[in-house]
Amino acid sequence: MRLQGVNAVITGASSGIGQAIASHFRREGARLLLTGRRPEPPESHPDDLYLAGDLDDERFVAELAARARGNLGDVGVVVLCHGLQRSGPLAETSYEAARDVLHTNLLSAFLVMKHLMPLAPERGASMVCVSSRLGMVGMPNQTLYSAAKGGLIALARGAAVEWADRGIRVNVVAPGLTMTPVIEASFQRRPDPAAYRRTREDSIPMRRLATPEEVADAVLFLASPESSYITGAVLPVDGGYTAF
Repeated sequence: MRLQGVNAVITGASSGIGQAIASHFRREGARLLLTGRRPEPPESHPDDLYLAGDLDDERFVAELAARARGNLGDVGVVVLCHGLQRSGPLAETSYEAARDVLHTNLLSAFLVMKHLMPLAPERGASMVCVSSRLGMVGMPNQTLYSAAKGGLIALARGAAVEWADRGIRVNVVAPGLTMTPVIEASFQRRPDPAAYRRTREDSIPMRRLATPEEVADAVLFLASPESSYITGAVLPVDGGYTAF
């Protein structure tokens, strides 16, 4: 098992991609501390630890780190999978909405890195940030989200260089449109969900959406020793979208 004996913290673990990552890590032998906004985890696994809270609040992030230290000791893998997406024309976006998107996708990631990096074992650790294809390209009505996810990529690259001598690798997975429950629900709100889905699929060279499990496969690779000489990298999992 690729993560046997490894202690891992996964944010945004209560649904979608984060839930799939937790399942992969559990299968590979990791001991998990999970966090999300839901009061209770979506699945019951007796060996998992779960702490609900708001990663925009540094006091909660400090509490999360204290729980990791007290229950796990060290943390060999951190996956930052939380985020917030809001759409709309740039000129019509309120300052409050822009602040929320930037804080939840970028500044909260900084807080998690800041408080959990000191828990890395002497042998080193791996951090994997889940960004987005929109952190690499622009799209109308997604400008603030792109700015936040692009900032996350820059944050990860800087941290990769800064922490390389500590043996801490920092990499990014940039998913394309992924069939999570949130995306499925958004499709169902359209007048013709099937037609809208076909339109979105036609914008992707591989002509389909990703599954959460496919994104989790990439995260697992970057978290595991198989990627031991990779740091500061961005791995698109987008069906070729950013290859245009």
